[in-house]
Amino acid sequence: MRKRWTLLPADDAVVSHLQQVLKINPVFCRLLAQRGISTYGEAKTFFRPEWSHLHDPFLMKGMEAAVARLQLAINANERILLYGDYDVDGTTSVALMCQFLSGYHAKLDYYIPNRYREGYGVSMLGIDHAIAQGIKLIIAMDCGVNAREQVAKAKAHGIDFIICDHHLPDGALPDAVAVLDPMRPDCPYPFKGLSGCGVAFKLAQAFLLKNKLPDTELHPLLDLLVLSIAADIVPMIGENRVLAHLGLQYLNSGSRPGISALIELSGKQRPLSINDLVFGLAPLINAAGRLADADQAVKLLLSADKTEADDNARILLHRNQLRKEHDQQIQDEAIRLFEAKPDKDARRSVVLFQPEWHKGVIGIAAARMVERFHRPAILLTASNGMAVGSARTVPGFNIYQAIKTCEDLLTNFGGHAHAAGLTMPLDAVPVFQERFEEVVRNSITEEQQVPEVEVSATLDLNEITPGFWRILKQFAPFGPGNRSPVFVTKNVMDTGYSKLLKGTHLRLSLKQAGAPTATGMAFGMGEHFARISSKKPFHVAYKIEEEQWQGKVYLRLMVKDFWF
Repeated sequence: MRKRWTLLPADDAVVSHLQQVLKINPVFCRLLAQRGISTYGEAKTFFRPEWSHLHDPFLMKGMEAAVARLQLAINANERILLYGDYDVDGTTSVALMCQFLSGYHAKLDYYIPNRYREGYGVSMLGIDHAIAQGIKLIIAMDCGVNAREQVAKAKAHGIDFIICDHHLPDGALPDAVAVLDPMRPDCPYPFKGLSGCGVAFKLAQAFLLKNKLPDTELHPLLDLLVLSIAADIVPMIGENRVLAHLGLQYLNSGSRPGISALIELSGKQRPLSINDLVFGLAPLINAAGRLADADQAVKLLLSADKTEADDNARILLHRNQLRKEHDQQIQDEAIRLFEAKPDKDARRSVVLFQPEWHKGVIGIAAARMVERFHRPAILLTASNGMAVGSARTVPGFNIYQAIKTCEDLLTNFGGHAHAAGLTMPLDAVPVFQERFEEVVRNSITEEQQVPEVEVSATLDLNEITPGFWRILKQFAPFGPGNRSPVFVTKNVMDTGYSKLLKGTHLRLSLKQAGAPTATGMAFGMGEHFARISSKKPFHVAYKIEEEQWQGKVYLRLMVKDFWF
């Protein structure tokens, strides 16, 4: 399927002004303008993120009450339960708060719900555990903003709640001592994109400020925080970008045994980027909750020494290997099922049900189906007598709203525009498949059905120099809202040294008039080899990356698409 290339807009007047005041390549001025940066001061803040750019945590609604209740629990020597979701954001939140509070309080416990027995969020089983353990305060992280019944039950048993969440409330807030959530409509906090771990970090920051303690105590927590920011795919702008920048510095210093063990097992080398965290470390941590209890991830992150860390990391590595096997099996089967449909070419959605698919992995497989077929995809499996599923979508198409139109068939659903989960009776699956297909067919646009490559600027190969790379690196850390830029170079040709690898990948050697040879990789694009090696010119869209080989650093093109 041919992709459409879209040049991202940039205000020419802003680009011109930035070039005058910054004296840098106009390409970089264009990238800044695309990010909403128009002045010298804004550019300086962007290129030099620092601690002083963080917001006052007491701007968050409920923070005064939260700190006061936490202080009371410490002074009264109450038992505190740290409750977090079973993904990377939740487990890093629990590890962060456990490490932080252990310096001030001894009676700490933590609880991660089981994905299969309890599901997402604060569970009644979790409340029962707190009651049995004599807990007086629960700090819920990366969940809780909609846990009205659970908080009410806890309160009836003399247990207070502080909620650190970042999800949108779906109605009245729980009757907690404090609900810290930048997304609640009445919260004036200036940055809305924090991860759940980010909200917990702001609680720790506020506690230190209230007690006039040095904020340097927060520095050892930054490696946990950047893991959550990367894995939860929150916007890489504003405060998140500052925290991610500082967090990467701390993570790459290598002081936490658990993270060092993960890096070693993942095969990554420091310094790590956000991309390395998303695709290298986060899957290992997430594997804990996908196939078993996620408290194994917390144990790893809090490991005190290398031996303990290595043991815990090997457990996660084993679980991740099993997860990969399940993932590949589901992908292969899902592709066969969809390809076998006689009307597959006419369908605008992919909705498949297999009762044996692993519930903890179908979300990953659904994302792979979107990549392969470029259609909204929902994969369903059987669990506790119901059909449960995960949904993923193409850019621009709101999967949550599409599912909501079918809510009369569902017993439960939730999520956001990009991803969702749903539950329905088994006998509702065939009806849902056709209803959802009809909804997508009637609402998806032609543009949304064609994969898009968003291009930041056009470059000649001779512009890609070490000096160019030194400035481009300062645009990192990359993520939503600050994507790694895609460039286009026109009229390039094969030097004759491009190679086809394993039949599916391309190692490229490209030339352009008057420019040095550029090397690159095009993964999964082996079908283009004949056209590339024909010695006819073509256009290429790519990202620029750094490659280390035998102690030397090279720049290479990571190709996103060709245009012949």
